[in-house]
Amino acid sequence: MNDLLAISARGLIKRFGDVHAVNGIDLDVPRGMIFAILGPNGAGKTTLMRMLATLLRPDGGTAQVMGHDLHTAPGDVRGAIAMTGQFASLDEDLTGRDNLMLLARLWGFKGAAARARADDLLAAFELSDAATRQVKDYSGGMRRRLDIAASLIVTPGVLFLDEPTTGLDPTARQSVWTMIRGLAQSGVTILLTTQYLEEADQLAARIAVIDKGKKIAEGTSRELKAQVGSGFLHVHLAEGADIERAARLLETRLSHTVRRSTEGGQLTVVAGTAHTAATAVAALIADGIEVADFSMGSPSLDEVFFSLTGREHAEEPAQEQKP
Repeated sequence: MNDLLAISARGLIKRFGDVHAVNGIDLDVPRGMIFAILGPNGAGKTTLMRMLATLLRPDGGTAQVMGHDLHTAPGDVRGAIAMTGQFASLDEDLTGRDNLMLLARLWGFKGAAARARADDLLAAFELSDAATRQVKDYSGGMRRRLDIAASLIVTPGVLFLDEPTTGLDPTARQSVWTMIRGLAQSGVTILLTTQYLEEADQLAARIAVIDKGKKIAEGTSRELKAQVGSGFLHVHLAEGADIERAARLLETRLSHTVRRSTEGGQLTVVAGTAHTAATAVAALIADGIEVADFSMGSPSLDEVFFSLTGREHAEEPAQEQKP
């Protein structure tokens, strides 16, 4: 394995019955990078991560994590990684400090050293003021930070984060993002799965998009957007405007599929040039459709996903099957 790679995988396959949850995925993750696996529910993200973390045995393919072979040296892989799943693995009846001290002692830290390690992590994750509170009294964001802190009793080479901000409010999500960036700056390689396009855009130096068990694209956020092209027209309709009529008119004028925002008030479509975009907007106005605002720009990561998969990222196919 290349010494510069934290993870190198070739042709990974995992089947559950007749379903290929992961179907021949290749992956290279450089050391010290935040690398995002992006995809909808059921795409194979969690299954891929669980294989790399030795929690599932692959049905095909090979992989090395921090130089250790997934098949022949799974114990060495486990010694080089940490993982935080989608749900907190904490004892809610213990305090934050007691949770961390318990885990530290399981890792071999003695009494004073275990307390010192727990306090260092509480300080690093801005939880010192809540150290003596039971975890059941923590907010969602505090629990998530403590859960990730618990993965770092011993600093890993690779930290697997499976949808680390699911269910958090925007403020808590920003706090976790700041913490993840800090971990990467300290040299920890981070592989995270996410459904949040903004999360991948904000955090990851590189992104792999997977859908239906296959990798369909990979690159930096900018590279992925460049694959789709530029010249996107964003039209905000006035409240009460005829969205369906506006979408049909834009599709007729521009010969591209119109994407509707989840809120329903914005339409996005490839226009190509400013001239064709202006002509299309003029056609809307001439047809009596009130336009509140419009702009031209590059695609968002959301629009990249729509272009790659032909559907919205928020759609939820069947959940990934568990062993």
